[in-house]
Amino acid sequence: MQQTLVLGLGNTIMSDDGVGPRVIERLRDSGRLPVTVSCMDGGTLGLDLLPYLEGIHRLIIVDAVELAQPPGTTVCLKGDDVPVALETKLSPHQMGMKDLLAVARLMGQLPEEIILIGVQPSCLEMGTELSAVVEAALPILESMVLEEISCSSMPPTFM
Repeated sequence: MQQTLVLGLGNTIMSDDGVGPRVIERLRDSGRLPVTVSCMDGGTLGLDLLPYLEGIHRLIIVDAVELAQPPGTTVCLKGDDVPVALETKLSPHQMGMKDLLAVARLMGQLPEEIILIGVQPSCLEMGTELSAVVEAALPILESMVLEEISCSSMPPTFM
């Protein structure tokens, strides 16, 4: 059975940077995930996440990303576009994520399919609340994850 890991990344005390864990919380509460899908709040762990990639076929990362788009813009990127999207770092965990993917590749643990579902943040200051525009994007991000779980590869899309 092919396993999918939905990994929410971000720092929940840095406003919109905490969007990944918030989406994970919504997905867990929804009860709509198949048994082949696990969700994890990866926070800012970086390389410490390596053991969780073992045996994973598809990795879906949910995070705040710099898109050079208006705040609240969502994106779904796949394959080689994922490390490129992590080039512009909003938070230290994104460098850790790029390192994690590189080390996983070297160790033969890189998932066959990597998807990044992201949102352009509005605020990255200290605070536990998401900005209104990123909060409004939560249902969209959740739907994007569920769409990826239910289908195979699709080209990158902006919403």
